[in-house]
Amino acid sequence: MLVIDYVEDDLDMAQSVAAFLGLQGYTVRCRADAAAFRLAFEADPPALALIDIALPGEDGLSLLAWARAKAPRLPIVCLTARDDPAQIVSGFAAGADDYVAKPFDPDVLLARIRALLRRAGLPSGGLLTCGDIVLDEAAMTVTRGGAAIPLTRAEYGLLLLLMRNKGCILTRARLLEQLWDSGGRFVSDNALTVAMRRMREKLGYPPCLKTVRSFGYRLEE
Repeated sequence: MLVIDYVEDDLDMAQSVAAFLGLQGYTVRCRADAAAFRLAFEADPPALALIDIALPGEDGLSLLAWARAKAPRLPIVCLTARDDPAQIVSGFAAGADDYVAKPFDPDVLLARIRALLRRAGLPSGGLLTCGDIVLDEAAMTVTRGGAAIPLTRAEYGLLLLLMRNKGCILTRARLLEQLWDSGGRFVSDNALTVAMRRMREKLGYPPCLKTVRSFGYRLEE
């Protein structure tokens, strides 16, 4: 999975963003200040950096310029205070590729990240994980423990819905409503049962896939 380093001194915000991006298939390493980022960067550079401009101690602009000098091709997003043109201009001058103003919508941040990764020639995301299961939406592939798992279209669609709603119970009724075939017909209840059983078999009965009796199914870490 692609690694993102997120430099943010607001712990609650850092954890919230990291959790959201984690569900999109990214590994997010939160750094509370510039020193922590520098130390980790030297040992293991990320695929992309999110740097808050307003950091304690060394400011984000200085850190951004340092990261750009260290890695000229590293995609960098600076996070700025809302309606502060001076910070935005300074961020670009220091080497940022894009900016997101606080407070921001997580989906907007995700879109900016994916756009920068595409421009850098890196996988732009779409990797969904649960345990050692990885679903690549772009390639439409599924692996477990690194081994490819061949799934039928129905099985893949079922796993995709579960992956996108990890941690939530999906009722059989909801799965039936959303699993359309190319002819516009609903998948039958029996077909859903068969697809679930075969998918579980192919995945080696993963412990993260739960049956919630009388309700439906859920994927959980």
